[in-house]
Amino acid sequence: MSIYDFKVKARDGSEVPLDQYRGKVLIIVNTATGCGFTPQYSELQELYELHRKDGLEILDFPCNQFMEQAPGSDEEIHSFCTGRFGITFPQFSKVDVNGENAIPLYKYLTANTTFGGFGKSPMALVLKPIVKKMDKDYKNNGNIKWNFTKFVIDRNGDIAARFEPTEPMEALRAKVEELL
Repeated sequence: MSIYDFKVKARDGSEVPLDQYRGKVLIIVNTATGCGFTPQYSELQELYELHRKDGLEILDFPCNQFMEQAPGSDEEIHSFCTGRFGITFPQFSKVDVNGENAIPLYKYLTANTTFGGFGKSPMALVLKPIVKKMDKDYKNNGNIKWNFTKFVIDRNGDIAARFEPTEPMEALRAKVEELL
């Protein structure tokens, strides 16, 4: 099984086969419009503008599972993201990334990666107790811990890296540029 075996739902409800991204480097990210990490949309858009011509695609999956920080319809979320951050990368229908209602793509991503920790940044110190309340065993499973967890997929459709939301965007950029 590879990333190319999955289909996801577009904002308009149509199915999008991920094999249409074959040969590209992908960043798959769960997002939220009302999160402390929401400004990462700007950095993701900058990276997209810099490397789209080189074969980078960013696949954005809004998710309301973390303190309901992605309220609104798919269109309301998209309007916010394009208006406030000018995003031009594909944004899909809102999804669950954990639990029994998680979409198959995220079940695959979380089953095949491990949590790398939040580090020691100020945001990490805020996030750890919140996440521990939600999942006492959070350090020992691959579940998504918060909004803006990023998966980097290489040109062969393999998971190349997982970045927690507290990791520096420079590390994400370096990994993407290595794969491009």
